[in-house]
Amino acid sequence: MLESSPNAIVALDRDQTVLVWNPAAERLFGWSAAEMVGRRSPIVPDELTAEHNAVLERVRTGGEVSLRTKRFCRDGRLLDVRVDTSALRVGSGTVVGYVCVHHLPQDDADARDWGAHRDRLVRRLTDVVGDINAELELPSVLDRIVSGLTELTGADASGFVLLEGERLRLVSAHGLPASLRGATAELHTSLVGKLLRTGKTVMLETSELDDLIWSELPGLHSIALGIAAVGGRPYGALYALFAKRKAGHVELELLELLAGHAGIAVGNAMAYQDAVRQRAHERAVFDASADGIAVLDGYGRVLQWNPAAGELTGYHADDVIGGPPPFPLPEPGEKLSFQLDNGRWLDVVCAEIPETGEIVVDFRDITRAKELEEAKDLFLATTSHELRTPITVVRGFASMLDSRWDKLADAERRAAVHTIAERARSLGSLMDHLLLGSRAGAEELAVRVEPFDLAALVRGATLGLPVLSDRHRVEVDIQDDLPLVSGDALATDIVLGQLLENAFKYSPNGGLIRVEAWREGQSVVVVVDDEGVGIAAADRERVFERFVQVESGDRRRFGGVGLGLYIVRSLARAQGGDVSAHPRPGGGTRMRMFLRVAESST
Repeated sequence: MLESSPNAIVALDRDQTVLVWNPAAERLFGWSAAEMVGRRSPIVPDELTAEHNAVLERVRTGGEVSLRTKRFCRDGRLLDVRVDTSALRVGSGTVVGYVCVHHLPQDDADARDWGAHRDRLVRRLTDVVGDINAELELPSVLDRIVSGLTELTGADASGFVLLEGERLRLVSAHGLPASLRGATAELHTSLVGKLLRTGKTVMLETSELDDLIWSELPGLHSIALGIAAVGGRPYGALYALFAKRKAGHVELELLELLAGHAGIAVGNAMAYQDAVRQRAHERAVFDASADGIAVLDGYGRVLQWNPAAGELTGYHADDVIGGPPPFPLPEPGEKLSFQLDNGRWLDVVCAEIPETGEIVVDFRDITRAKELEEAKDLFLATTSHELRTPITVVRGFASMLDSRWDKLADAERRAAVHTIAERARSLGSLMDHLLLGSRAGAEELAVRVEPFDLAALVRGATLGLPVLSDRHRVEVDIQDDLPLVSGDALATDIVLGQLLENAFKYSPNGGLIRVEAWREGQSVVVVVDDEGVGIAAADRERVFERFVQVESGDRRRFGGVGLGLYIVRSLARAQGGDVSAHPRPGGGTRMRMFLRVAESST
């Protein structure tokens, strides 16, 4: 302490003989320790001897004395000094000498200035740290860190590098060319790698700077850097670059303090980014989910309501948030099926979040599944009925022929065989419909798309119709020079046959059946009109679904399994066309089919 003290320290015995004369005393007064130890010092002017003795006496009997006075220098100059004098005591408390600490008054001013400067630095550091911790966006955090470091240390430039695996990336800089931002370097060969290997948190480097990216700073002579870490995990490093002034221990202390706070701030910002990213992912899933999702508070009030929830229920988020959901809730872990007022069926499940007491509700539309389930049951019942009738007839007539063949007249046997053949044909037609329906449902209908003459096909399909029923009249009107169409002739023949069969079937009281065909743009349209029972507006799309007939009683009245129009539309669309149902002016139904004109006819 004596050797390194900036103040001149002189220790005297009771007789004022010099015991200690430290290096600062040699520099201040000019005499060496060898010259002064063991003799009385000549530094007290004669006119101040009485004052000096009075101070020693006061110290011997009391506390310390601080006095501004004059002392001689070896070259004869009188120095204006402040002398702090205290007693030199042994273990028993006996005064055995005196210790005089001399320093120039300017040192006091410098000390006061340094103290004030230190106070300002501490206050500014506190402000900078507060600014850093108040910001959560990582780029803003890093920019505040580097600008604060430049201001606090007086550095000519500063930068922050993030650790990304085995590389460093410059993400923020102050006082450096903008082109350096984003530059990368190997961690192992960098100053950061060197500092991490030392196990220290801060270092000052003054050599081998030419190969670093910082060398673009003119006059660069030293770099101070500190590790920004939290809980032993380094996130990056903070650099202070000096080209015009030198860095000392104060700058290193400030860098170390700021780097520590930077580690915390960067850690917080990265955690905030992770949280924001996680919330964004959750929000994306929440908003994009095809299932309806709702979050309820502990009182069952809706807090969140995703877009799918609004589409499924018909209730907008503004209509339900703050109130209960528009359906009952099952017990956690159970499932509840519920039908809304709009006819939709929902499967509802929910789970409680123990930490918050909130309830997450998931619900999906099962209306189609419900309809298919009902259609399947209805199909099984209808198919059983449709099969039972011809099978019963075939079995009855076959049994009669088997048991009474010899007793029946030839005409009776022929009539029985004819009936069996007709019922077998009905069974074959039913099986064909079922097969086509299953293939259409699996999108396995095979069609060939090639040019063919639709006009000839319509004429052939309607040629024998007038003799089928004495209650129906048939008219056919085909535009002259109707172009060839692109499609499958066999599939189209099936479509036309089914449309014509339905026209007869669903107009049981007879009437006009009119078939027309004409070109309309790049399509050829075929229309089959009847004066039958018609189709309600709400059912004009449903009749093209599998196993659907417009009224449950229609099956008993007209028969069938509800596959005909489903097959018709599937075959038409497989060729690039379509079939739709419309009301006929004056009553009845208009079935409209179109196919595209073949390229060779355009």
